[in-house]
Amino acid sequence: MTQTQTMSDTPEAPPSGRLDRYFSLTARGTTARTEVLAGMTTFLTMAYIVLVNPAILGSAGMPVASVAAATCFAAAFASILMGFVANVPLALAPGMGLNAYFSFTVVQQMGVPWPVALGCVFISGVAFLVLTLTGVRQLIVSSIPQYLFAAVAGGIGLFIGFIGFKDAGIVVANPATFVALGDLKAPGAALAIFGLVVIGALSVWNVRGAMLVGIVATTLVGWIAGMVSVSPEPYSLAALTGTAFQLDLGGVFGLSGKHGLGLLEILFVFLFVDLFDNIGTLVAVTKRAGLMDAAGRIPGLNRILVTDAVATIVGSMAGTSTVTSYVESAAGVQAGGRTGLTAVVTGVLFLATMFVAPYAQLIPLAATAPALIIVGGLMLLPLTEVEWEDPLSAIPAFLTVAMIPLTFSIANGLAFGITAHCALKIVRGSFAKKDWFLLVLALLFVARFVWMGGA
Repeated sequence: MTQTQTMSDTPEAPPSGRLDRYFSLTARGTTARTEVLAGMTTFLTMAYIVLVNPAILGSAGMPVASVAAATCFAAAFASILMGFVANVPLALAPGMGLNAYFSFTVVQQMGVPWPVALGCVFISGVAFLVLTLTGVRQLIVSSIPQYLFAAVAGGIGLFIGFIGFKDAGIVVANPATFVALGDLKAPGAALAIFGLVVIGALSVWNVRGAMLVGIVATTLVGWIAGMVSVSPEPYSLAALTGTAFQLDLGGVFGLSGKHGLGLLEILFVFLFVDLFDNIGTLVAVTKRAGLMDAAGRIPGLNRILVTDAVATIVGSMAGTSTVTSYVESAAGVQAGGRTGLTAVVTGVLFLATMFVAPYAQLIPLAATAPALIIVGGLMLLPLTEVEWEDPLSAIPAFLTVAMIPLTFSIANGLAFGITAHCALKIVRGSFAKKDWFLLVLALLFVARFVWMGGA
C-alpha cells in the first residue's frame, strides 16, 4: 500500500448544493476538490489489480482480456455503489488471495471448471448477503478470536508471495528439496527482479501508484528486450464479454464424487475470508478517517457489508472472483477523503480503464510477479497482532500461516488453525459456551480430513 502526503492546508470555499448535502461534505470537514484528489489517489494505489487479477485468473484458463474488463467493471460498480449507498471512502475490487484460491486451488487443484467456480462465488455472495441481513454475521465475527484474523491475512500473504516467486522463476520445483532457487540469469527471472527493485524503490519513495508504475515499466523493458510481443489482434469491445454471464450455477450443485465436500469447503473459504478481509479493512480505514463512533462502532456497517455482498454477486456475473474492500483505500483517506465521493471518483476511473482492458494480455508474468511478492509482504503486517508468547494463540496462528502456502489451500490453513484453537482451549480448561460455533467448525474439519484424507 502506497502512503501519500496529506492535502495542502490552502483554504477552499466551503462546498454547497446537492453534492454537499448528499455526501455530507461540510459536516465531515472536506470539499469536493479534496474528495476528487483522494479518489484519484486511491485509484492509483490499487490500479495494479487491473493487471494482476487477469494474470492470476488467466492461469485458470479464463480469457485474460475479458477478466481485465470484468475486473474494471466490478471495481467500478462496487466502488460507486459503496460511495452512494454507504457514503464511506472505501473502494472495492476483486480481492487478492481469494483470486489465487479461485485459480490455483479451486480450478487447477480441485479440477472445478472456472464457470462453476464463478457460480460458487455467486452463491457465497448471496450467503454473505443473507448472513448480513439476518444478523448471523455478527455472531460469526464475535465468535472468532482476533489473532485468527491476523493469521489468515499473514498466511494469504505468504501464499500470494510464493505464487509471485514461482511466476517469476525465482523459485522452481525440485524433486529432492521440493523447491529450489531458479536460474536468476534467465530472462524472465531477471526481468522480475528488475520489477521488484523498481516497485520497492518507488514504494520507499512514497510514489503514488508505485505498483502500477512498476508493472508498466517492467513491461516496457521486456518489450524493448524482445520478451513481450504486441498482439496483432485489433481492439474489440467483444473481448470484454468473454466471461460475462458465464457462471454455471447448475454445475455448482453437481459437484460430487472426487470433489466430496468440495462445494462446502469452497463456499466456506470464499465467505470466511471475505468476511475477515472486510472487517479488518473497515476497521483500519474508518478509524483513520475518523468515522468510528465513541464506542468503536462503524456507523452504517450493515449498508457497507450489504454493498460488498451485492458487489460480489454482480462481479461473479461479470466474470471475476470475490469482490472485497481494499485497504489501499487508506491512501485516499490520508489524502483527505472522508466521504463516499472519494469511492465514487475511484469507481469512475476504473470504469474509464475498462475500455483499454483488452491490452492487459500484453503484460508478462514477470511484470506482475513482483507486485504479487510486494503485496504478499505487506499482508504480513497483521501478524504483529498475534501474542506469540502465548502458546494458545501462537500454535494455532503458526499452523494457519504455514499450512496455507504449504498446501496451496486457505481452507487447510483455516482447518488446522481453528481445530488447534479449540483443542488447546479444551486442554487448558478455558473452553466457554461462546466458543460453540468454532467447536462445530472444528468437528466438521476433523470429519472432512477423516473422510477425505489429504484430498
